[in-house]
Amino acid sequence: QAWTQKYIVKNYFYYYLFKFSAALGEEIFYITFLPFIYWNVDHSVSRRMIIVWSIVMYIGQVSKDILKWPRPLSPPVVKLEMRTDAEYGMPSTHAMAATAISFSFFIATVNQYKYPFELGLAAALVFSTLVCLSRLYTGMHTVLDVIGGALISAVLLVLLYPAWDTIDHLLLTSPFCPLLSIVVPLVLCYNYPKLDYYSPTRGDTTTILGAGAGATVGFWLNNQYAVPAYTSDNFQFGFHLITSKTVVLMLARFFVGICVVLLTRQLMKSMVLGMLGYRYNFSIGDLEARRQLEVEVPYKFITYSSVGFSATVLVPLLHELLGLM
Repeated sequence: QAWTQKYIVKNYFYYYLFKFSAALGEEIFYITFLPFIYWNVDHSVSRRMIIVWSIVMYIGQVSKDILKWPRPLSPPVVKLEMRTDAEYGMPSTHAMAATAISFSFFIATVNQYKYPFELGLAAALVFSTLVCLSRLYTGMHTVLDVIGGALISAVLLVLLYPAWDTIDHLLLTSPFCPLLSIVVPLVLCYNYPKLDYYSPTRGDTTTILGAGAGATVGFWLNNQYAVPAYTSDNFQFGFHLITSKTVVLMLARFFVGICVVLLTRQLMKSMVLGMLGYRYNFSIGDLEARRQLEVEVPYKFITYSSVGFSATVLVPLLHELLGLM
């Protein structure tokens, strides 16, 4: 049973700033920001970010369970979160995700969109730094965990960058893409490092790989049967192009899209859990049963691959039908 240390908030500015910053490394951010980029900014940028995010997060999560470095002891630190406390500490996957997402967005857009280089670099640095500092403030990581996570992510970005275009081209054009996009992540999830006790890392990893798999299949389908990626016009983002009409359209696309994504997640979650509950004879509310490998992996993978597919295929079709393109 989790024990929560009592604390008194003396500085509400830092408290809410870092609680908000911590949320930038969690599902609520991924499920809103990454689709927003796909629906409103640029498909190619979104594809690169999702691929980098999936690879970086998988390596980070697996590294935790191989290294098995404990999180900071409480006391002396005060922990403001409890959900991830069962996970190991090194590396900080919040730091890895923040570094990967902010700098992959910066690298992918800096040469093709009209904004100052210094502004983009500063935004990436501020975003990743806030998330990194939030892990220290909330008592979830040591300085070494955070530095390690950011450095690993930076090295992976440097290694992946030369292959970005090649990977992107293969994912869009290879006839084997849909099969490999499903099989490879599933094999990785089922062969995740085993721990002596339950940790959310396997479930979170399955969620991330599932979302990436569904999105990748969606990218391939769109390129094959909808609009070829290399012939479509990109929305050229620039400060001078932002008008009230553009903002309204972007918000409308986002609102419609997020409703579809959340509805998909809820429907698939209920349906898949119901089927697995029938197959393995457990009730949907049985948390212990849902943590078993044969339940957790298919439940999370099918649910979130459906979310990724919905965001990349169904939502754009709905946008077109509603005249929001």
